[in-house]
Amino acid sequence: MNYYVGLSLAASSSMDSGVAVLDEDNNLILVDKLYTMNDVMFFFDNFPSLKYSKICISLVWDRTMLEGKWRILGKPYQLVSTNPLIPNREGWTQRYSTRGCEYFKSLKEKGIDVNRFELYLTRQSMNLNSCYKERSPADCKFLQQTLRNEWHIDLPVNMMPVAQLEAIVGAILARENTINPINIKQISSFKDFKVIDVVKNPKLVAACY
Repeated sequence: MNYYVGLSLAASSSMDSGVAVLDEDNNLILVDKLYTMNDVMFFFDNFPSLKYSKICISLVWDRTMLEGKWRILGKPYQLVSTNPLIPNREGWTQRYSTRGCEYFKSLKEKGIDVNRFELYLTRQSMNLNSCYKERSPADCKFLQQTLRNEWHIDLPVNMMPVAQLEAIVGAILARENTINPINIKQISSFKDFKVIDVVKNPKLVAACY
């Protein structure tokens, strides 16, 4: 039996990362919160079904940059690297962090299927994005209700941590990549990892059959 593991990796150990595991019957068999990279390594090193697992890990936003509110707001959106009047000091235009890349490469070298995904793009592709502010309580509640009602993931009624819900999105993507690879596209690459996303919302694809 294959297991599909989603990891929503945080930018630093001060923020919680989420991990979720789905089985072939779409049952959620594990959700947890991790903090340091040692926690992440301990989880994967001790996961008994690792060699039967397909893993999707979210890209990590790089939070190390120059101070200033306009830079914090502008970093993900402004293509300033081509503007000679705005020098790239201290790598502040680097969008993604390399946190954990070396360890994840070691998993690939062991033959484990590891891919990366851009969380917010995948949420849009799967119709899991809301009209609320990202990671706000309303957005978190919307995501949890949609995963439970539309994707039939057995989730509790009480509010779950957003990191765990985002990890479930990664697990769903890992499952779709395995059972329906024709619906998966590579949108970019990052540090020798494929960054994947769905071509069409899997719920809509399933409705066509």
